[in-house]
Amino acid sequence: MSPSPAEPAQPRGIDLDTASSEPLHPAARETLLAALDQGYADPRRLHRPGRSARLLLDNARAVVAESLGVRPDEVSFTGSGTEAVHRGLLGLVRGSRRGAQVVHSAVEHAAVRHAAAWGGEPVEVSCDERGRVHDSDLVQQAVAPQVGVVALQTANHEVGTIQPVGGLRLPDDVPVFTDACASMGRLPLPGGWSAAAGSAHKWGGPAGVGVLLVRKGARWRNPFPGDDRIDERVAGFENVPGALAAAAALRAVVSERDEVGARQHALVARIRAAVAAIPDTEVVGDPDHRLPHLVTFSCLYVDGEALVHALDRQGFGVASGSACAASTLEPSAVLAAMGVLTHGNVRLSLGRTTSEEDVERFLAVLPGVVTDLRAEVGL
Repeated sequence: MSPSPAEPAQPRGIDLDTASSEPLHPAARETLLAALDQGYADPRRLHRPGRSARLLLDNARAVVAESLGVRPDEVSFTGSGTEAVHRGLLGLVRGSRRGAQVVHSAVEHAAVRHAAAWGGEPVEVSCDERGRVHDSDLVQQAVAPQVGVVALQTANHEVGTIQPVGGLRLPDDVPVFTDACASMGRLPLPGGWSAAAGSAHKWGGPAGVGVLLVRKGARWRNPFPGDDRIDERVAGFENVPGALAAAAALRAVVSERDEVGARQHALVARIRAAVAAIPDTEVVGDPDHRLPHLVTFSCLYVDGEALVHALDRQGFGVASGSACAASTLEPSAVLAAMGVLTHGNVRLSLGRTTSEEDVERFLAVLPGVVTDLRAEVGL
């Protein structure tokens, strides 16, 4: 019997979807393994294992605070970035003395928009074609007496555009909630917010850990049933090993941020220029004032799902469609709000180890993939 023909060699996989989840940072992996043995106990207990867990939890809070430039007592750990968003935003709504209206940008993550609709009265503010909200438009809406909170993301999760969070000139009694899940660790936190949210798996920490920041003195009240845990802002048994690993990853990412960010920013600029040269292709988002690692573009006459599968067969993991809908292949509400092409879109997000060679391999393959897909529909 003749031997079976060998399977064709598969190209080395290159993950270009790290905005959804960054691989575990080596610092997080090492810390997590060590903390699993030391941080299993209830940190409320007075016995030795409980005191050990409490010490680790306090250490994680201190490291996150130092990395982000906030106070340790302003840091809480939640079960996810989404939970941190819900608690941060809705807590400000509940603590407001003005009203329940939540003024937010049209390009907020679904977690923000859903929370605003569930626990408040949402008022949406439009953006420009780069996905940036004009601060004057936001302020104009926010001065109404029934407005309780303004919600403005630090940077957009799909197109990377940085928002003017620190430049808002609002009435003193109108707090700002900022969703920093896409930017925490990658960019310094802006000023001007009363509550903020982050997501550990987006900076190389473990999944299932969110960070809620509430400024000292902010009018924030727990919007959900209370619990008898150490931290009155959250509920449930603390994931002590996860929190410590998230803190270790954040400290490592912040320490290398300038070097990694500059390299990623240059690689994304290279991608933007090369993609723009492909016919009937639109690169979206601010070309300069943006997250360093992320870029989105749309290809006319190309189905987004087909493009994802075709690139996957070539060894490239990319995202398409909405980054925050029930299905990632649903039309992007962010792109629709920007008034740009919504179908056939691709979001690339570079990891800390993505190399120039990886980018050039992708750019060498992309034009042919787009051409082949267009040919399949007779173009």
